[in-house]
Amino acid sequence: MNLNNFSNSKPTFTLEEYFLGRTEAWGLFHDRFGNLKRTFKVDIQGTLSEDILTLDEKFVYDDGELDQRIWKIKILGNKKYTGTADDVVGEALGESEGNALNWKYKLNLKVKDSTIQVDFDDWMFLQDRNILMNRAEVKKWGFTVGVVTITFLKIN
Repeated sequence: MNLNNFSNSKPTFTLEEYFLGRTEAWGLFHDRFGNLKRTFKVDIQGTLSEDILTLDEKFVYDDGELDQRIWKIKILGNKKYTGTADDVVGEALGESEGNALNWKYKLNLKVKDSTIQVDFDDWMFLQDRNILMNRAEVKKWGFTVGVVTITFLKIN
């Protein structure tokens, strides 16, 4: 997809405005064959200090596993962002246009008793009623290993 194709799409998505405060999310992970492998719920608390948006994400998986990821997202201006988290390798790079945002990053993904490094190509699309839809392709060595789909709801 080309991010510029969304420049006139509404409603306009601004990452730091959407995630400031409380957000809830529900997600699915499908393997490369389309088999549903896992579902999860996420409670997210976003705080803004100058040009850093902190997202404290608390995950509850369908098998009872609990996890947490804390993103530190730097707002660069011109609809561009960088982000870090403990399991992100280096920096995530993000850019938005219209109602869309694209994140690209490498993640150390826990799989059973090991960790593998995968590439995420994450696309978010803001819809009406504060609903944000996300689709991320997960790749290893250039091959798709799965897809993560998440629906976010901004809590006022």
